[in-house]
Order: sequence, then C-alpha cells, then structure tokens
Amino acid sequence: MERPARLCGLWVLLLYAGRGGVAAPAESQPPVTNLSVSVENLCTIIWTWNPPEGASPNCSLKYFSHFGNKQDKKIAPETHRSKEVPLNERICLQVGSQCSTNESEKPSILVEKCISPPEGDPESAVTDLQCIWHNLRYMKCTWLPGRNTSPDTNYTLYYWHNSLGKILQCENIYREGQHIACSFNLTKVKDSSFEQHSVQVMVKDNAGKIRPSFNIVPLTSHVKPDPPHIKNLSFQNGDLYVQWTNPQNFQSKCLSYEVEVNNSHAETHDIFYVEEAKCQNTEFEGNLEGTICFMVPGVLPDTLNTVRIRVKTNKLCYEDDKLWSNWSQAMSIGQKANQTFYITTLLIIPVIVAAAVIVLLLYLKRLKIIIFPPIPDPGKIFKEMFGDQNDDTLVFNP
Repeated sequence: MERPARLCGLWVLLLYAGRGGVAAPAESQPPVTNLSVSVENLCTIIWTWNPPEGASPNCSLKYFSHFGNKQDKKIAPETHRSKEVPLNERICLQVGSQCSTNESEKPSILVEKCISPPEGDPESAVTDLQCIWHNLRYMKCTWLPGRNTSPDTNYTLYYWHNSLGKILQCENIYREGQHIACSFNLTKVKDSSFEQHSVQVMVKDNAGKIRPSFNIVPLTSHVKPDPPHIKNLSFQNGDLYVQWTNPQNFQSKCLSYEVEVNNSHAETHDIFYVEEAKCQNTEFEGNLEGTICFMVPGVLPDTLNTVRIRVKTNKLCYEDDKLWSNWSQAMSIGQKANQTFYITTLLIIPVIVAAAVIVLLLYLKRLKIIIFPPIPDPGKIFKEMFGDQNDDTLVFNP
C-alpha cells in the first residue's frame, strides 16, 4: 500500500509543478523614462530616453520604437533614435522596452512623444517647394507664395547638408514668372558617401509673419545634367555616326541618351533612345575616354540632317530618372541646298510680276475684248435682214 501512495503523491507534486510553470505570468518590463524630443539642423528630429526603472537584472534590454501608424519599426539597444523628415506636419514616436530582439515579444507600455509643426497660418506657407541639383554643381530651389501672403513679402531660404558645419542662408533670390527661386553652390564631394545624404531646406519670410515650409532633397534624385556636346558627324556605308562628350561630373554608365535627327528634305523627325553608347569603331577620330558614339541607320549623305542630343540620369546610379537636360546645340551634315538658286528666284519673281501688271494695264481693253467678246444683238440682226423689204411694202403706187 505504501508504494501506490508514494506514486500518487509524486504524481500530485508533478501536477502542481506543471500547473505552476504554465500559470506563471511572463515578467513584463517597466516603460522607459524621460522620453524627450529635439530638433537639430533644420529637419533632423532626435528622440532620447532613459532605461526603465526597476528592470529585471536578467533582462538584456532592447527598445522597440515606431512612428505613427506603426511605420519604421525598429528594435535596438540604443536609447535614442533620429529621423530626417520635413517639419510640416505633426510627428510622433512610440517607445517601449523588452528583453529580446524578437518582434513578436510584447514590449512594455509604449510611451509617446510628439513634435508639432511650426506655428503660423498654414495658408501663409509657401507651396510647390522643389529643388533640383544642376549638373552636380549647384542646387536651385523654386516655390510659389502662399495664399494668405502679401505680394511684397521678402523670403529667405536656409539650407544644410552633412558636409556643412552650420546652417547657411541662400543669398541669390530672384523671380521667374510666378515662381520665386534661389540658387546656391553644391559641388559633388569626392567622398562617395556624400551622395547618400540629403539637403535640408527651409523657406520663411524675414518678418516672421508666414509659416515656415520645409523640404528634404535626397542627393540621389532630382539631378539634372547639362547638355552634352556633339564633337563629330560622319557618314559611313549609308549610316550616320554621331560622336559626343558627356557633361562634366557624370560617368557614362550613369546616363541615358536621346538622339534627335531632323531631315530637312524628307521632313522627317526621328528620336532614338540610347541606354548604352560606346565608341567601338576604330574609324572614329579622337576616340578618347569620355567620348560617346551612336549609329543612326539608313541616313543618305545627299540630304541635309540636323542632330541634337539630350541626356538624363538613370537608375543604375540615381533613384530619379525623370529630368532631361536641355537639348545640345544642333549640328548638321549632308548636302545643303543651293542658296544662290533660291536668292535668284526670290529676286526674279517680283520683276516678272511687275512686268505682267504693266502689260495688263496697257492692253487691258484689247484683252477684255479677246477674253470677253461682245454678244450679238438679235434685234439688230433682224432689222438689217428685213428692214429694206418692210420699207418697200409700205410705199403704195396707184
């Protein structure tokens, strides 16, 4: 009887131990403390916090954070987080603590800290604020005045990027029709990491009456190259070979091209899209590095052909591939029309017209008779035919 009793007791102990292990709640961490937010430069927001008080000593603390609508989730051991974002809207960050990097683990109670947009009437802020990096040499920003602003408002543009030690003010502000523009130098740095950064921009007025407007321009987009330069055009075996050089500061692999060929005799207009163009023909003159070539098939040398080229960045090197450069200066090749013949014709035609007018004036009446002969009068004809007979019949001789 002792053995069954011992087995029963052992089974009861195991049952209670099992129930205790399942029922024991997971230890939750307390929330973080002293969550604060600040702004650096123009658009860099930094959140900082302290570790939770009374955290379990056996917990390797990690911090779970995300922005509104649970965007940009991140789990990391650092007690700070930053984000580069325009300050035109309210931005909030929620932070919680947990013991691992497992996203499925429930964090502590989330603590939220927000930063509000700048004060002022939203209708007074400038609109359509856009910036373009021209040929990797200077950046040009344009905007439209806000609705609730005075026409004589004086604007100021501030900018900052990672290579600057402080925020700078754009000095060259001017008008372009309805838009207001400002340009500042922005030269590509040899350090390749420079293109991974952004330019932070803020526009406001000098008097502080309008609401500031912000924008962030990634240096991997909004890039507009200068036009290329056509070096040479030549005919070979019924094809037209075009040779040009790219704008400075760009590698050939980072650009796409459009070649436009206009034939004045046939009145044709053809555009060829070129993804990759290389000079592999040994007959080209000056086949130097940086020279690009393209062959246009089926162009006859006895016609006049005018060529233009434009380029844009491609997605191999940049995120944006929408901004075409201006067209290059046109270059023509082929048989030109005889200008002497046209000039002589233009001089002779007025002389011929003048002589014809004089002749018409001198011989107008005669020409009128020839062209419009008179129509015979039937009554006169009958009178001539029967007039004499009628007169004889009227005379009576007894």
